[in-house]
Amino acid sequence: MTTASPDNADAVSTSRALPLVCAVAQILTPFLPMIGFGRTIGEQSNAVRTLVTPAGWAFAIWGALYTGALAFALYQALPSQRDNPLLARLRGPAAGAFFGNALWAAYTQVAGLGVPSAAIILFTLLCLLKSYRILSAWPGGFTTGERWCAVLPLTALASWLTVASIVNIAATLRAHGVYFGGETPIIAAAVVVLGGAIAAAALIAGRGCPPFALVFFWALSAIWAAGGQRSALVAIGVVVAALLVMLGTITGLRHGGLAHWLGQRPRSLQDDRRARARA
Repeated sequence: MTTASPDNADAVSTSRALPLVCAVAQILTPFLPMIGFGRTIGEQSNAVRTLVTPAGWAFAIWGALYTGALAFALYQALPSQRDNPLLARLRGPAAGAFFGNALWAAYTQVAGLGVPSAAIILFTLLCLLKSYRILSAWPGGFTTGERWCAVLPLTALASWLTVASIVNIAATLRAHGVYFGGETPIIAAAVVVLGGAIAAAALIAGRGCPPFALVFFWALSAIWAAGGQRSALVAIGVVVAALLVMLGTITGLRHGGLAHWLGQRPRSLQDDRRARARA
């Protein structure tokens, strides 16, 4: 019988604690203006608003995203999940994403949207895309807890950050005098279509992940409600992007997506270890 060394036990404890600390940090940092630091994210965003900026009501989704992130952080920290190989692979990129969200909120409220904020949000997106790739390729299905506390929150957050990265880059270009929002609707429409193409590619590669698709549709509907009402070109771009996302979702689901994302079977620790070896 083997026992874990103290150093290894400490490393595991730290890896389980880090997502929880970062998840709490990303929830608290948007409140910095309430204690006198910077301006709210909404105020900073409105200062460089473009035709691809979603309607304000769309950002209510952050309540659900924060809740999901916290659910993941708590779930992976449970003693019963200590040796879960799927969660072991997700802890690092998830903690990086939560930290990136906290850092982005802190920087944006103090300094506004710009090149540094765009770099931070792209780092966050890369962490989430790594999580998305792990989940998309994971063999053997998911347990109920994994589906609700890992798959749903992390893939939904990856989808929203895909949109947020595009919006942030457009706002950064406008802030630097490159992108002029209402004066260049054709650019805005092209950006929306490009976003739809990126999402469609991610959905095909990710076997039509339903949470990813639904969150992206939510974002597109909010862009339609804002920029789409100001420019016919942007409205057309939203429709084209929606069709691309729909095509990507259907294609992904037809390649085993339904069984992968919605299928379920209980797994023992031994099954998990075999699945990890195959992955």
